[in-house]
Amino acid sequence: MKNVGVLGLGTYVPDKVFTNFDFEKILDTSDEWITEMTGIKERRFAEDDMDTSDMAVIAAERALEDSGVGKEDIDLVIVATSTGDHRFPAVANILQDRLGLNNVPSMDQLAACTGFIYSMITASQFIQAGTYKNVLVVGVDKLSKIADFTDRSTAVLFGDGAGAAVMGEVDEGFGIRSFELGSKGSGGQYLYDDKDDGKLRMNGREVFKFAVRQMGESSVNVTEKAGFTNEDIDMLVPHQANIRIMDAARERMKMPKERMSSTIDKYGNTSAASIPLSIHHELKNGKIKAGDNLVLVGFGGGLTWGAICLTWGKNKEETHD
Repeated sequence: MKNVGVLGLGTYVPDKVFTNFDFEKILDTSDEWITEMTGIKERRFAEDDMDTSDMAVIAAERALEDSGVGKEDIDLVIVATSTGDHRFPAVANILQDRLGLNNVPSMDQLAACTGFIYSMITASQFIQAGTYKNVLVVGVDKLSKIADFTDRSTAVLFGDGAGAAVMGEVDEGFGIRSFELGSKGSGGQYLYDDKDDGKLRMNGREVFKFAVRQMGESSVNVTEKAGFTNEDIDMLVPHQANIRIMDAARERMKMPKERMSSTIDKYGNTSAASIPLSIHHELKNGKIKAGDNLVLVGFGGGLTWGAICLTWGKNKEETHD
């Protein structure tokens, strides 16, 4: 069985920062309330003339550069998004064309905020089967275009951004060790886009209850499937939805705060982009290193959930840097 991992990572967030104080000007809310309830201080919004595919292109190009894999060696493109430029063509189709990846298959994968995890596992299955060698996976969302800026319970939560990974075969002892995917369609009514106006709607109480239980349970499950204990996990990288949900997963894993990635204060909930953005942030800060064991865990509309346990890096030489 091939070992599959991340060969390179790239991200993009827009320049425009929208703070809690900016929301105070348009909604009956406060910086104190938003921070206490969510952990968010600011988020990034793309300009009107920047669409989802534009962010995906930048993140993808950065991931390719980081990986050292040439564009001509990419065999498949998967984009996780809920906010495509159009109903069709897929963002992946647009991305394939703009990157000049002639005739390689490309598809979007819709699992909302769990999309990046679903797409990583989809990519790994193709690679393990020997069908494709290098797969470009992108998680990207422009949630500002479906946010209802009259609804303080949802508008303050979301931001825009993109994260991309080139996935391929890695040395033994590295890459994905275990995973879990799941969905509960009966919960779709709690988080969805409104047919009438296209805006995001959420039953916060029900989503919170689901997420608190599932994030912790899935984190424990993939850790055990990998043959690890919580002591073996160097960092928990949860979907950045709400600091209270994230802390509940961390506590279920019996991990201290310093072993959980938290970027929600800087970016808010960027949906499919949140996990790669968090990994990139911790790599830059030196908190994730080659050889570290990570648990990635998320949940999203659907309702969907997923988790991955992986050992970061490509080969043993990296661990000596």
